[in-house]
Amino acid sequence: MSSQDDRQEAQKGGKLFKMLMGGVFVLVVLGALTMLQRRSEYRTLAEETETLAIQTVGVIHPTPETGEEDLVLPGTMEAFVESPIYARTNGYLKKWYHDIGSRVQKGDLLADIDTPEVDEQLSQARADLATAQANAHLSEITALRYTELLKTDGVSKQEVDNAAGDLAAKKAIVQSAEANVHRLEEMKSFQHIYAPFSGVITRRNVDIGTLINAGNGGSSQQLFNLAQTSPLRVYVRVPEIYANTIHPGLGAYLEVTQYPGRKIEGKVVRTAQAIDLATRTLNTEVDVANRDGALLPGGYAQVHLEVKVTGSRLQVPVNALLFRSEGLRAVVVDANHKIHLRQITVGRDYGTSLEVLQGLDTKDWIVLNPEDSLEEGQEVRVKEIAMNNPSAAQAPGKQQAPTQGSNK
Repeated sequence: MSSQDDRQEAQKGGKLFKMLMGGVFVLVVLGALTMLQRRSEYRTLAEETETLAIQTVGVIHPTPETGEEDLVLPGTMEAFVESPIYARTNGYLKKWYHDIGSRVQKGDLLADIDTPEVDEQLSQARADLATAQANAHLSEITALRYTELLKTDGVSKQEVDNAAGDLAAKKAIVQSAEANVHRLEEMKSFQHIYAPFSGVITRRNVDIGTLINAGNGGSSQQLFNLAQTSPLRVYVRVPEIYANTIHPGLGAYLEVTQYPGRKIEGKVVRTAQAIDLATRTLNTEVDVANRDGALLPGGYAQVHLEVKVTGSRLQVPVNALLFRSEGLRAVVVDANHKIHLRQITVGRDYGTSLEVLQGLDTKDWIVLNPEDSLEEGQEVRVKEIAMNNPSAAQAPGKQQAPTQGSNK
């Protein structure tokens, strides 16, 4: 019995040991699985962290400009002929016949000046002329008498010469008096102010009774300002880069805020043929007929010039550029998703976009809204952005944007 009990105890002990070993094995397997799962999670988290560390940027293509371009520039409208009108005689304004806004023709009477001082001077000059003529007539008679007396030796030759000299002097005095009368008569005629050309009175600075001084300086006062508004000159400052496209006869039209939607035809008639050193622009004159007088001198207009683009020019949005201390830069992404800060040369400012003359190509991918923290050679992820703005729209011949991949 004792040996049988021992065997049973041994069998029970063996079963217990197997159960313990089985439990240990299960625990080991569970621990191993847990460690493997955690390693996988750590690896995934590390990969996600590494991925998030690479900045994602939106990219677009530069837009090529077409061969025909509607160049829009601000312009200032000026009268074709404009002149201040001053008095040429002294006096007081007696009456004016045209006020501001009046349309007058060449030769129309604008005002009358009362000239009492000139009238008195003219009367005195005429009296002086009559005196001089009387003295000259007397000298002429005396000279003739002396000439006759010389034949009978009634007077000496010297006395005849003195009489002839006196006659010449008196005739010179007559000529001087006549010139003075003529001068004062001309001044008297200046009491009537006439329009020198057809136009519009844009200013009247005097009223009845105003003291008038002749001339155009010092105490002299401008009486009227006259402007010819048909045709009308419009002056435009054309940027230097477009100077070679501007020439007389080039088509143009105006748009003004007073007449929305209306295009007022004109053409380039002349340029300054020199670049202004201060503004680096070419002063250009565009003439418009303005037969109805709708356009007013001194006004502002948007001038559209029908220029042809020469060379390769692109447009990029303003928010695709970085303004650095070393100059303007475009942020370009290469095929390896590396950042390059590329120097560019810009042309005209279109407001929301800029013209790029050098530094970019239509195939380049440039970063939209680049951050100042972007550095040369930095790796990025790219995302193509569809632009609805025509000034920054996708270029024709669209190519596939670079995609993130292994660069190892």
